[in-house]
Amino acid sequence: MTVRPIRLIGDPVLRTACEPVTRFGDALARLVADLLDTVQVPGRAGLAANQIGVSLAVFAYNVDGRLGYVVNPVLVAEAEEQPGPEGCLSIPGISAIRRRAARATVTGTDLRGDPVTVSGDGELARCLQHETGHLRGELFIDRLEGPERVQVMRQLRSAASGVR
Repeated sequence: MTVRPIRLIGDPVLRTACEPVTRFGDALARLVADLLDTVQVPGRAGLAANQIGVSLAVFAYNVDGRLGYVVNPVLVAEAEEQPGPEGCLSIPGISAIRRRAARATVTGTDLRGDPVTVSGDGELARCLQHETGHLRGELFIDRLEGPERVQVMRQLRSAASGVR
């Protein structure tokens, strides 16, 4: 079992769009195994490859007993938005209410390049959207608005200066 360290806000790999996977082989299998091992640490719902320092379009999820991964994911369907709590392993200690689609579907491939589709609502929908955002170089805080954004920015500045 290989649990990889999580890259934190400020690391440029988190702000760089990931490259599509074009080579399906042992290296990809090891990456997926590491993502699956790392996302199974208690309290984790999803993990994008760039969060462990690899700029490839792959993420793993572990929500409500559903454990899996998607290579080259594309968010293809969304339903009406709803607010909900959200946090990020790469921004420890920070959470906020973020509007996301209530239902989401991601298409992509598995380790062999065969098509896969993952759909969900609630926390799984939030996870699918959050992780595909990571692969585009986005963080969940980027689209916060109003008081939520002000609060998060204040917390980030405090954390950066060592003040709590």
